[in-house]
Amino acid sequence: MGGARGRMKHKFYRYIQQLQDSITSKLEEVDGISKFGEDLWERPEGGGGRTRALEKGAVFEKGGVNISAVHGELPKAMQTYFNVNDCDFFACGLSLVLHPKNPMVPTVHANWRYFEMYDKEGNIIDSWFGGGQDLTPYYLFEEDAKHFHSVCKKTCDKHHPDFYTDFKEKCDTYFYNAHREEGRGIGGLFFDYCKATKTMSLERWFQFVSEAGNNFLDAYIPIVERRKNLPFTKENKTWQEIRRGRYVEFNLVHDKGTLFGLKTNGRIESILMSLPPTVQWKYDHHPENGSEEEKLLNVLKKPKNWV
Repeated sequence: MGGARGRMKHKFYRYIQQLQDSITSKLEEVDGISKFGEDLWERPEGGGGRTRALEKGAVFEKGGVNISAVHGELPKAMQTYFNVNDCDFFACGLSLVLHPKNPMVPTVHANWRYFEMYDKEGNIIDSWFGGGQDLTPYYLFEEDAKHFHSVCKKTCDKHHPDFYTDFKEKCDTYFYNAHREEGRGIGGLFFDYCKATKTMSLERWFQFVSEAGNNFLDAYIPIVERRKNLPFTKENKTWQEIRRGRYVEFNLVHDKGTLFGLKTNGRIESILMSLPPTVQWKYDHHPENGSEEEKLLNVLKKPKNWV
C-alpha cells in the first residue's frame, strides 16, 4: 500500500503540470490580449512552484493559475491542526482564481490538491485528495448558474451517485462569510480528506479529481463567452468592486488554503494572488429594493439547487 501511495504524489504532480498548461493556453486564447507571466520559485524548507499570473487583459482584469509541490517538516501550528506529533509532509496542487473585467462575467476559483504525511522513518501515515471549484457572480444569470452546476454534477455522477449532493452542500457550507451571513458565491463543489477506503481506492480518487480538473474549462468558458461583451455601467463596476470586498474578506478571514500557505512559509505573492486588483468597502451599503443587485444577495442568503 505504501508503495502505491508513494507513487501517487509523482503521478498527481505530473497531472497538474499538464493541467496548468492546458488551462493557461485556453485562457490566453479567450482573453486575446494578455499573456501569463511565469515565476518559478523555491521554498527554503523544501519544494517550490510555478506561478502564472495575468493582468490587465481584455477579458481578465487579473488571474492566476499556480502549481506547487512543497515538502519538509510539518510546522507545529499544522501539527496541532491535524492533531499529529512530529512528522513530515508533502503537498502539491493547482490553484486558480480569475477576476474578469466585465461585471457580467463571474469570478471563478478552483483548486485540486494531494497531501501525504510521513513518520520520521519516511513511512506514509496518511494521504488524501481535496479540491473543488466555485462561481462568484456579480450579476445573477440563472442560465450560467445551471450550466456551471450541471458540469459539476456530470463529473460527479460518473464516479458516485451521492458525490454531487454531498460536495455541493460542503461547498455551500465552506464558502460562507459567516460574519455577513451570506455565501461568497453560488457554490459548486468542495471536497477534502478524500482517503482510500474499501470502496474508493486512492487511484479512483485520482480519477475523480483529475476528471474534475479536466472539465473545469467546460464549466467556465461558455459563461465567459456569453457575457464578456455585454455592456456595463460605472454603477455596475462599483457593485463588482463592493462584492470583491466580500471575496477578500472570505479569503483573509476564513480560507484554510490561505492559512495553510502562510503557516508553511509558502510564497506570499502566490498565496495572495487570489485577491482582486480593485476593491471597495462602502459603509453600510445596501442595494435598491427590487434591483438586480438585491436579487443576487437574496440568492446568496440561502443556497439554491441549480440542477
